Amino acid sequence: MKFVDVKNDIAFRKIFGNENRKETLISFLNAVLDFHGDQRITQVNILNPYQLPKLKGGKVTIIDVKATDQVGRTYIVEMQVGDIDGFEKRVLFYSSKSYSDQIKRADFYRKLRPVIFIGILDFEHTENKKYISRSQVRDIETGEQTIKDMEFTFIELPKFKLELDELKTLTEKWVYFIKNAENLEVVPENINDEGLKSAYEEANVQTWTQEELDAYEYAFMREEDERARLDKAKKDGKEEGQEEAVLGFFGNGASIELIAKSLKISEDKVRQIIENQSNK
Repeated sequence: MKFVDVKNDIAFRKIFGNENRKETLISFLNAVLDFHGDQRITQVNILNPYQLPKLKGGKVTIIDVKATDQVGRTYIVEMQVGDIDGFEKRVLFYSSKSYSDQIKRADFYRKLRPVIFIGILDFEHTENKKYISRSQVRDIETGEQTIKDMEFTFIELPKFKLELDELKTLTEKWVYFIKNAENLEVVPENINDEGLKSAYEEANVQTWTQEELDAYEYAFMREEDERARLDKAKKDGKEEGQEEAVLGFFGNGASIELIAKSLKISEDKVRQIIENQSNK
């Protein structure tokens, strides 16, 4: 048996955005948000259900799952592989827009219901040593929470270190699944939650159509292309900054030896930058 990489765009939305298997999303939300009693989610309405994207003439731009529960709370669940610039601002913008879009201008504010953002991150984002952190709007001195309608939960996968035989809670089993499913060959024996069982079934490559597998591989290609584009941009930016520094030093009369030592580059590189500038 082989499982897909849950962090892949297509896999993530197929597993968590499946209208025919809502028990998966319900189980995940209750587990990671630690909902008990009256707080527990019993029903969800997936607002952007999974659809197989067209490979030609377009690309997948939505990689989150958005849903509401039986009391009107909105949940945004997003898988974020790379630490992109402006991530925090985008989280705030997306969450606040989902909140304000609930009502029209003439409606009463009391109709607004909470929005809860859950970010599954394949990078470290906070200084919290725990793999799950929760942020709320609270008074800095007293900790009082008077604004309760917006919360943010971050699951930082690199901080999750538990092995399979160490898993105890459903939350741990869910995070382990997201981080490690692609490396497993069988469904773990300690899985007794129907929602998580359903997730493993959906992640089984043998249940996927060829069209879905093509889209899955295409998503990886796009991800690699984007990573290469960002790496090139960083490299170009570094080289441009290096050139400016060299020419700045040289323009102020610094020797080639001093410039090389100051910028920790070779003297030949310094000479090359100066010669290229003089030839322009």
